[in-house]
Amino acid sequence: MGKPVNPPSGGEIENINLKDALEERYLAYALSTIMHRALPDARDGLKPVHRRILHAMRLLKLDPKSAPKKCARIVGDVMGQFHPHGDQSIYEALVRMAQDFAQRYPLADGQGNFGNIDGDGAAAMRYTEARMTEVARLLLEGIDEDSVDFRETYDQANEEPVVLPAAFPNLLANGSQGIAVGMATSIPPHNAAELCDAALHLIAKPSATSEQLMQFVQGPDLPTGGIVVDSPASMVETYTTGRGSFRVRARWHKEELGRGSWQIVVTEIPYAVPKSRLIEKIAELLQEKKLPLLADVRDESAEDIRVVLEPRAKTVDPIILMESLFKLTELESRVPMNVNVLAGGKVPKVLGLAECLREWLDHRREVLIRRSRFRLAAIDRRLEILGGLLIVYLDLDRVIKIIREEDEPKAELMRVFKLTEVQANAILDTRLRSLRKLEEMELKREQKSLQDEKAQIENLLDSEKVQWKTVAWEIKEVRKTFGPETELGRRRTTFDQAPDTSDIDFAEAMIEREPITVIVSEKGWIRAMKGHQADLSGVQFKGDDALKTAFFAETTSKIVVVADNGRFFTLDASKLPGGRGFGDPIRLMVDLEEGADFIAAFPYKAGSKLLVVGTDGRGFVVPTDDITANTRKGKQILNLDAPAKMVVCTEAEGDHVAIIGENRKLLIFPANQVPEMTRGKGVRLQRYKDGGVADAKVFKLKEGLTWKDTSGRTWTVAKEDLRDWLGNRTEAGRLPPKGFPKSNRFGE
Repeated sequence: MGKPVNPPSGGEIENINLKDALEERYLAYALSTIMHRALPDARDGLKPVHRRILHAMRLLKLDPKSAPKKCARIVGDVMGQFHPHGDQSIYEALVRMAQDFAQRYPLADGQGNFGNIDGDGAAAMRYTEARMTEVARLLLEGIDEDSVDFRETYDQANEEPVVLPAAFPNLLANGSQGIAVGMATSIPPHNAAELCDAALHLIAKPSATSEQLMQFVQGPDLPTGGIVVDSPASMVETYTTGRGSFRVRARWHKEELGRGSWQIVVTEIPYAVPKSRLIEKIAELLQEKKLPLLADVRDESAEDIRVVLEPRAKTVDPIILMESLFKLTELESRVPMNVNVLAGGKVPKVLGLAECLREWLDHRREVLIRRSRFRLAAIDRRLEILGGLLIVYLDLDRVIKIIREEDEPKAELMRVFKLTEVQANAILDTRLRSLRKLEEMELKREQKSLQDEKAQIENLLDSEKVQWKTVAWEIKEVRKTFGPETELGRRRTTFDQAPDTSDIDFAEAMIEREPITVIVSEKGWIRAMKGHQADLSGVQFKGDDALKTAFFAETTSKIVVVADNGRFFTLDASKLPGGRGFGDPIRLMVDLEEGADFIAAFPYKAGSKLLVVGTDGRGFVVPTDDITANTRKGKQILNLDAPAKMVVCTEAEGDHVAIIGENRKLLIFPANQVPEMTRGKGVRLQRYKDGGVADAKVFKLKEGLTWKDTSGRTWTVAKEDLRDWLGNRTEAGRLPPKGFPKSNRFGE
């Protein structure tokens, strides 16, 4: 390896720390991005590229009433004179300014293909043409009357405006998106008429808060419409701080097709969501079977949006169908709000609603004062000239003689008539054909009207009150142009509360409701047969397995399985294996500890109660609402001390409990002696010397105690014949009535 080469010494070489060099360059880049690219000016709501495009269009005389010119011409002028960046980025900005689905109040009126809401791009700039809209004209109004500062362009060859006069509240009306370095901005569009109303209120009451201004500005007004479903409180918070977001939903209605059939038609989609991508996503979810309530999606849009959603069946609830789509697709999307703008055109700041409007109003007043001063200077110049014309009018022939005969007519005129140089020049510049117009009356009339206007302007410049009155009048004129009764000014986005879906179980709602019969075998295998099958004689089981229990349910049901260790597990009926095979072992579906077994299975019924009892004779009543569990581990309800196991889980409907032990002693006592708990060990129900509980049931005493014997016959012992067994909890009981099964089970 050779020795490292030292840099040559002397000369113009300067040693700089790499860290310092990087910091300095990165800071310069960051500031340039923040100030000259990504963040809009709070006063006119424009970024430099848009301001330069509008300025170039004004120079090309592309007013709303003139013929449009090729976009390539506009882009060329912007790039060559003002904006030394790529033509593609300039054209993209121009295209966006013309898209009525991207801008609430387009600034460019485009002719040709400017892209569409599906997300397709615009045609090349050589094919498209553009001119300014009325909104753009308002933004530029008075720019040639010294209303704003100009600065040199990048090559010092021209001048460009630092900010536009902005007679239109563009920042909030059209919104803005941008990512700078370390900060971003995202402002949704708003309704211009509402912004004007809020601004007028702010002129009348300068200390008004953002919350008070929200009586005028209800919320965003997006070009693509839609429905905002945020609570008023969260929107107040967003507008006060300038940060937050809005939940925007598609607008839809149910369309009847006759004979009970219907479909859903979506007519407006959320802002900034390409329609083609939205429909692709819904179609993908359909294929993946994640939208079981939906049968098909079709795009029938022409000029207007019409997306048709076909339900799987007539019985589907349209609200649940739409709520499931809002959850899974971009039919509901969040529109962020982060009003990070250049306050006063210099400092990046997050502004609330009141501050945004205050920036605009202060700018409008400044523009008014500057335009008035400009007009005043023009009036003074004209009055000086009129004064000279009125003097020479009395002796026109002498003037003509001086001009014809003198070598230095200007100096002679100034001497003879005591004129200023400006007045003398004006006389010398007068055309012969204009001499016939030099009537004294006409000149005096013009002088009088100019003097009146001058007095008015001086009055305005002296009084802040008159200035605000004039600004308010200008804003009222803009409001008339974009009022709610105009096509462009009418509010498109509405506000609503999202339907309360807290009580809807979406997992359940996404399943078609069909009757099933659930079959559980002795060895703990489970399956679900379609329909309610009363006759199960043909049902096959594996080897020496047999039927343990069967019950009717629906695909939307929850199935509760109880284990003898006191744990309750919840299964979804829709996920059970079909009835063609032998089913699957329940052990594969839940986490059951070794040595434990299942003792019961039944459909979950909300609002009912269960009696749970262990072999140690302890038990309690548990509400069914507390037994469901969403995990494989289930829920521990009855706590047991080994070797005790849970033996009874039965419905607690009735006023008395009958309990029988393995020692064949039966005890009946009032049900209200058993406490209601959500979990625990419970209380002693019956006392034993040896053995434990065999079975228990809850019944209504007046209907008597029933059981089934081994041959399937039902026995009933009437209330009066049960006197000998009636007692209290914790007693031992006595041998059961004649005919009670040897198995010591009630057999039901």
